[in-house]
Amino acid sequence: MSLSTSALLSVRDLRKSFGSELVLDGISFDVPVHSATVFIGSSGSGKSTLLRALNLLEQVDDGVIELDGEEITAVAVDSDQVRRKLGMVFQAFNLFPHMNVLENITLSPIKVHGLTRDEANERALALLDRFGLREKADQYPDRLSGGQQQRVAIIRALARNPKLLLLDEITSALDPVLVNEVLLTVRELKEEGMTMVIATHEMGFAKQVADQLCYLHGGKILESGLAADVIDRPIRPETREFLARVHSAGRL
Repeated sequence: MSLSTSALLSVRDLRKSFGSELVLDGISFDVPVHSATVFIGSSGSGKSTLLRALNLLEQVDDGVIELDGEEITAVAVDSDQVRRKLGMVFQAFNLFPHMNVLENITLSPIKVHGLTRDEANERALALLDRFGLREKADQYPDRLSGGQQQRVAIIRALARNPKLLLLDEITSALDPVLVNEVLLTVRELKEEGMTMVIATHEMGFAKQVADQLCYLHGGKILESGLAADVIDRPIRPETREFLARVHSAGRL
């Protein structure tokens, strides 16, 4: 039976430890289709581990993850098949330096999804056009700004035609001046109905895109709800303390 018939992604009582350290402690949430669920919290709160677990890059100790009606934490599940439905963008750009932009974007559609080179090129060029990077198709990553590299990484994830996009602190490696161009790309995806799970330190951005905002602390979701409620009217003292630190750092 599906955990949540209305959700593209359902997570129940997810637990993960590294040795004696409990990193995810009973995480449960649903992500409806065409919505954005955003996780905030201090470094070390478990955000990146959670996103890696959703992409089956970390094996969980207990709990259930269900994607598109399929339990993907089941023992017999083919993780490569699951990842065909997912796109993930990491903190680092992770572009192959020996490949130009077009080759970086088309590698997975050709090797994993079975597209012909012409089909993959057509899809990649359409995405580059859409995000204003068509003229960069033949350039190598070291010729791009950090913001351009991260936008290419997002385009590479979109070229897989994912049902769910996972974004892990995608602005953390960028200079502040480059952050807005990447966040604008994500806002456009949100407006077009892409289903996303996002970990971020950018509170203003979280407030703009989150349909559901979750505050993660010590591996637990301590508070969740509408972004305006969690950010402007936090209930838990831990949430208030975290947001006060964010505010004093000029990020709220």
